[in-house]
Amino acid sequence: MTRILITNDDGIHSDGLHKLETALKELGDVYVVAPASEMSGASHSLTLARPLRIRQLDDRHWAIDGTPTDCVTLALNKILFPDELPDICVSGINHGGNLGDDATYSGTVAGALEATILGVPGIALSLVARDNFDFSASASIAVAAARKVLEEGLPEGTLLNINIPPGEIKGVKVTRLGIKMKYARPVITEHIDPRGKPYFWIGEEYFNRNSAEGTDYHAVELGHVSVTPLKCDMTDHDALTAIETWNYLSDSELLHKD
Repeated sequence: MTRILITNDDGIHSDGLHKLETALKELGDVYVVAPASEMSGASHSLTLARPLRIRQLDDRHWAIDGTPTDCVTLALNKILFPDELPDICVSGINHGGNLGDDATYSGTVAGALEATILGVPGIALSLVARDNFDFSASASIAVAAARKVLEEGLPEGTLLNINIPPGEIKGVKVTRLGIKMKYARPVITEHIDPRGKPYFWIGEEYFNRNSAEGTDYHAVELGHVSVTPLKCDMTDHDALTAIETWNYLSDSELLHKD
């Protein structure tokens, strides 16, 4: 029987998680290990400075007081028995898109990434919407994507970042990550708590983005599902030769001690 691990960054009570679990049951046995509370923007962080607690809700559901990366790490190394290790890990369905460079901040993507690092094929799914989150189409796409990965596999070290547009879906595009343009900037607001101490909220204001043909932004804007293969290997292979020509950065300079 196929075993499927589900996680997310919106928390174990998220509607997107519940819809994903229900849909994927047609493919096999589903195990859910997800954060006890929302962990959006956690990226690929692993909790090292404090202990983690596992709360088992039933024989298929566990809540972790940590990040999506913590959840997958504990699922594969502590919670599931060796003969229950999953054939695939699906992370999502996220409330909101994980497009372009935002994928690097995403706990949803990080859950799939951690699974990939640990040898389990990973898929991250996000619904690009701001309200009216109807996960019906996204759940169907999750089933189709998971079935295909189970049948065909993925290249070693590769995961899929899938973003689903709201409304009518006009097709599927394999894409690259777009980028936010230089006009995007952080917005930090300062407030005062009841004890008179300041606290801060970090947000972001968008002025422009790279929606060139072939990017995930472009696909979603046209009503297509964006499927972006990402790699654990973050090396810029195209830059290797160029950096090697930096003859002014010699070994003696790097090893120089005062």
